[in-house]
Amino acid sequence: MNLILLGPPGAGKGTQAQRLQQARGLVQLSTGDMLRAAVAAGSEIGKRADAVMKRGELVSDEIVVGIIEDRIGQPDCAKGFILDGFPRTTAQAEALDAMLARKGMKLDAVIEMVVDDAQMVDRITGRYTCAKCGAGYHDTNKRPKKSGVCDVCGGTQFTRRADDKAETVKARLDAYHRQTAPLLPYYRARGVLQQVDGMAEIDQVSAQIDKLLDRLK
Repeated sequence: MNLILLGPPGAGKGTQAQRLQQARGLVQLSTGDMLRAAVAAGSEIGKRADAVMKRGELVSDEIVVGIIEDRIGQPDCAKGFILDGFPRTTAQAEALDAMLARKGMKLDAVIEMVVDDAQMVDRITGRYTCAKCGAGYHDTNKRPKKSGVCDVCGGTQFTRRADDKAETVKARLDAYHRQTAPLLPYYRARGVLQQVDGMAEIDQVSAQIDKLLDRLK
């Protein structure tokens, strides 16, 4: 089963992809990770990508799709893959579809994790972690049992990510919606677009995804 997960930063795509890996044997594919691996391996497409990056240029869609093609041909992708972060444009979606068709493959579902922007801003800007053990907390949704003391290790120092400020989060959401808007009608027209409530609890989101994938089997 070959999937794409769509959703803005903080929607929980990574968490759901990890659960799908464990439950269904699918492989989560990050274009950044694949690019670095191809360069390190010295593959033909990796060498092309390396030359482009050394010139300070952006890697073309053709090269990225070529790297994806190499990666999904490896044995661990036999049960399928999950793409996160690609495609971002209609041109990339068309190139991906063309490559899969050449290989006699297709996308089984493109799952959009639908979010409420205002709630997403609150979700992301309210999160913080224990500086000692990395345990995660939230200003309203998950506070330590004892104020100022980590439940896990007893640490008293906490940190927030610098890019979790409201203005930054809003800018990321705006950029995501601009990039993703054209993809939705593209995949809807192909009958593969599915939607789940990305604002639900993690287990509920997983249950929604499992239900729609079971229906596609």
